[in-house]
Amino acid sequence: MIKIVNLNKSFNGKAVLENISVTFESGKTNLIIGRSGSGKTVLLKSIVGLHEIESGEIWYEDKLFNKLDFAGKKLIRSEMGMLFQGSALFDSLTVEQNVRFPLDMFTDKTTEEKIDRVNFCLKRVDILNANELFPSELSGGMKKRVAIARAIALNPKYLFCDEPNSGLDPITAILIDALIKELTEEYSMTTIINTHDMNSVMEIGENILFISQGIKCWEGNKNEILNSDCETLNDFVFANSLAKKLRAEKK
Repeated sequence: MIKIVNLNKSFNGKAVLENISVTFESGKTNLIIGRSGSGKTVLLKSIVGLHEIESGEIWYEDKLFNKLDFAGKKLIRSEMGMLFQGSALFDSLTVEQNVRFPLDMFTDKTTEEKIDRVNFCLKRVDILNANELFPSELSGGMKKRVAIARAIALNPKYLFCDEPNSGLDPITAILIDALIKELTEEYSMTTIINTHDMNSVMEIGENILFISQGIKCWEGNKNEILNSDCETLNDFVFANSLAKKLRAEKK
């Protein structure tokens, strides 16, 4: 579980996030949604400690993360998995080396143990016989799967995903969503996903936080979102759905 209490973040005196409070539950897919520029990426980066916040609390279970020293934060970061927008694989490393990277950084496992873990993670995301391939030799969907394998290499308690479906076709996006949800439940991770994809919201949105202009406007689940009385949320949902419909008609 990750709990955020009255989080505030600003840049150059301009408020970007204002008094955000929310609890992200373990074993569930927790989504942060909103328009571009709403502050959802800043919120995610603040939660993992890439941004220092002005005030508020970020709790990882019973540990107040934003008040920990370097060693304390490093310990919690070793329990995190990150899935970046665009996969962010290292072009000069093979699939095997990419997945092994966090194991080399954070563990003292033997080479054999690391390779065993790499192979387990690749098999878990249905990537077989690709250890020696480079990212340039992979499809977009395969890159995402390798990135997920890297993200779970340390068997993390917390998984952070920034626009995991970015650049994917609809069918592949659905498969990636399903894989993230399956892994979340299987390992009882606290998974937080930044997205503006309504397909993801309706497929895997167990806990959903909607923010607009840095303010929490609504919180609920996928079964409640279409019956919301929040006008700002309704505008976002309608605009998102309409844009998808228009794109589909053009094809």
